[in-house]
Amino acid sequence: MSKAVMIRQTYWVPLSLLVVLLVMMLASCSSGLPKGGAKTKSQWNSFEEAKASYDSIILNETTTDDLQDLGFDPYSAPNVRILSYLDIIQKFSPNSSVTNDDLPPSVRTCLKSREKCLAYEATPSVSNSKRVGNVVLDLLKFKRERIRNGWNFNALIVIDHNTVVYKIWSGVPLIDEEETRRNPLGPLQDSVGTAVRSGAE
Repeated sequence: MSKAVMIRQTYWVPLSLLVVLLVMMLASCSSGLPKGGAKTKSQWNSFEEAKASYDSIILNETTTDDLQDLGFDPYSAPNVRILSYLDIIQKFSPNSSVTNDDLPPSVRTCLKSREKCLAYEATPSVSNSKRVGNVVLDLLKFKRERIRNGWNFNALIVIDHNTVVYKIWSGVPLIDEEETRRNPLGPLQDSVGTAVRSGAE
């Protein structure tokens, strides 16, 4: 066998494997792309569950013992933050344009109690993301597409002498976003265009 033939055979196997791998990547489409997720651990599995527990809190009636049953107790429920009266001031008066008169009356009264005034802050959430689209274009950074979904809920509960005197909530019941990044030169450049589309649109 000539030396030239041996060289061709030597390179034929790796080249064949490369072609097979490329075909498999193209056929698998987005199945080989990474996925990820994040969850702030809590007793609630959905936005609706968290909101229902929040709605069960009755001002000037619900106590810190009741909050334990509802999932808002920092000593028995994970990821519930305790705020001191100084933290509450920062929450309601982030700058000098917000005066004491702008605060809700129950919060102003609570702050006069100083150490007897505190707040619980709960921020349960679930976030999932996955890259979709063509594997080759994604790996070479020509085009990357990502889908994000989940929910988040934020509750602030102000407590004066172990009784809830004020509460407020915010959140996103349904997160559904699609993000697309395109790089005409692939790995030779950073992303030059990003488009994010909400599923609610």
